[in-house]
Amino acid sequence: MSRKGVGLAAFDRSRLTSAQYASHGSNLRSSNAAALETQLAVFRSLLQQFAQTHAKDIRSNPTFRAQFARMCAAIGVDPLASSSSSQSSSNAGGSIWAQLLGRSVNDFYFELAVRVVEVCGETRGENGGLIELRKVRERIMRGRMEGASEITEDDILRAVGTLKPLGSAYSIIKVGSKPYIRSVPKELNTDQSAVLEAAQVLGYVSVSMLMANLGWMRARAQTALEDLVGEGMLWVDKQSDEWEYWSPSFMLENYDATGTAG
Repeated sequence: MSRKGVGLAAFDRSRLTSAQYASHGSNLRSSNAAALETQLAVFRSLLQQFAQTHAKDIRSNPTFRAQFARMCAAIGVDPLASSSSSQSSSNAGGSIWAQLLGRSVNDFYFELAVRVVEVCGETRGENGGLIELRKVRERIMRGRMEGASEITEDDILRAVGTLKPLGSAYSIIKVGSKPYIRSVPKELNTDQSAVLEAAQVLGYVSVSMLMANLGWMRARAQTALEDLVGEGMLWVDKQSDEWEYWSPSFMLENYDATGTAG
């Protein structure tokens, strides 16, 4: 008994089934997207109620402020970003901070960013435009009036984020495990980062130390060191038998400690 061939009707049914699956999948995606948008709208509404209820704590308590910022980030809200596209003209150009809490918190971050720029400018001759985040905070706190609200490293990180419109001149980089603010447009390459990380151990490095500990050839070590010296990120001590390349921040920190002790 011969088997009948597959007719055109079977192909039509197959195409119809595929179209139905595709339509069903599209409907599911639209439904899920709408449900997600509704959930996010609810979260944003609750976030606004929370911000208005705890506005005073957010303004004055740095820990509370950081937690609120993390809550915003969890639902995709950048509190320092302008939201003029989604707001009425009366709020156009204002950040989430300004809309929810008034301009005081919003201005707090932009004013802090100005202080960060000032500190980076004041110390660039000492460190070549690379300063540890902790030291920026210490300098800013020393200049604040007694009774002024506490500033945390988290606050400074967010303040640096407001400087993005200035381009790549201000950014956060990691040297080893420590965050630094880089205030020069030059990017550090892998070798330069490795040298700066090594210099954190003793405060200085030398060509022979890099060759022994990193397995580099002399030319590679010398090139990385000379590049960092040229940028002002390392200082050379030529009094030893072998030149030592010191971290300026390490030298100044020890000088301050010795001066204080004396």
